[in-house]
Amino acid sequence: MGSKENNMKDFFKKLKTFWWRMKSIWAMYYYGNPSKKLKIVGVTGTNGKTTTATLLYKVATELGYKAGLIGTNENLVNGGKLEVNSKVPKPGTTPDSITLTKFFSEMAKVECEYVFMEVSSHALDQNRVAGINFVGGIFTNLTQDHFDYHKNFENYFKAKNKFFKMLSATAFALTNTDSEYGNRMIENIQAQKFSYGFNEGEDFHGEIKKLDFSGLEFSIIPLGGLTAKWVKSKLLGKFNAYNLLAVWSACELLGFDMDKVSKILETVKPPSSRFEYFMSSGGVLGVVDFAHSPDALKNVISTAREIVSSGGRVISVFGCSGDKDPFKRPIMGKVGASLSDIVFFTSDNPRSEEPGKILEQMTPDLSTEELKKIQIIIDRDEAINKVGEIAKKNDVVLLMGKGHETYQEIKGVKYPWSDMEKLREALG
Repeated sequence: MGSKENNMKDFFKKLKTFWWRMKSIWAMYYYGNPSKKLKIVGVTGTNGKTTTATLLYKVATELGYKAGLIGTNENLVNGGKLEVNSKVPKPGTTPDSITLTKFFSEMAKVECEYVFMEVSSHALDQNRVAGINFVGGIFTNLTQDHFDYHKNFENYFKAKNKFFKMLSATAFALTNTDSEYGNRMIENIQAQKFSYGFNEGEDFHGEIKKLDFSGLEFSIIPLGGLTAKWVKSKLLGKFNAYNLLAVWSACELLGFDMDKVSKILETVKPPSSRFEYFMSSGGVLGVVDFAHSPDALKNVISTAREIVSSGGRVISVFGCSGDKDPFKRPIMGKVGASLSDIVFFTSDNPRSEEPGKILEQMTPDLSTEELKKIQIIIDRDEAINKVGEIAKKNDVVLLMGKGHETYQEIKGVKYPWSDMEKLREALG
């Protein structure tokens, strides 16, 4: 019986995959395959997609190119919101194939030259990007996420790998070889292969020289070059050093003026809710970040540990989404409790699940000492206000998980919400 059920599930999944691919092909022909008129660069990976794609878009527009952005936070073209049929579609990591093709059509109409877009594992598995003419692809990293959909790590990897297998022989495939899956991701592909990282042997090799609260600096050996170039940025954390190195490397592969690129990177700000920070009147550093996977959580808290002042504490506030990958909940709980000084487990879009049960599933792997660090407060508003009461000068407060989202979803109802507004109010 179990075998028959699995066979039926496989059959219907293949049927859905076929249907999604047909939609992509139909949309491509209906709109005249507008992707061929654009130079499209896709960014895929577990973390870093939004920052990398957004920074590439900002660099291109600052250089004077007409450019578009398709991603989690926003969809833009030439500096304005991307409209389709007088409507502004809601942002999402990768839209459905018909909306995506409409985007490309609108971009082509205004003579857009470059498009930078996030490519999700869901979109790849569902063939939403089938037939798109990519001139380049970037791989950031691969860590546990979306197991509610992909079931296991191998399926997750194969979905990401599908992107690089679809790149043409004239396109570039730029991969982070410091990531465990960096080299494997570009095996047996026809695109031109390039690597970046901070270890040894990459085509674009960086060396971090400074990493503190004021920003970061690293040197980079350009492709085939002998003289190191310098990249300075106001962005914080080692994870952003990787994002910047990916951006710098992609810009060189696209043939941009690299002296101008370096100057632009000195002034760019992070996308909304990607380690977006402010200093309160009481001397507390407040940070809002979209981190919602174990690795992203680790990166954000580790960055806070790098920059926290002597005597200051790292206070983390986060939860896990309902109706999403339950396997990462105990891992995220462990990461947060082990790296932070004080932790508040709280609701993050519980959706149809009971919030209390989600938070309980974050605690089973915690040691006795780690359990002493945590407080469980189901109501997110209450948890944030509690942080405002205990935070002191030199502390770093991390509010993670929802980021740019403008709602809190509970039992099918979306309530208006802003992590940044709530944290600013709580910290005064």
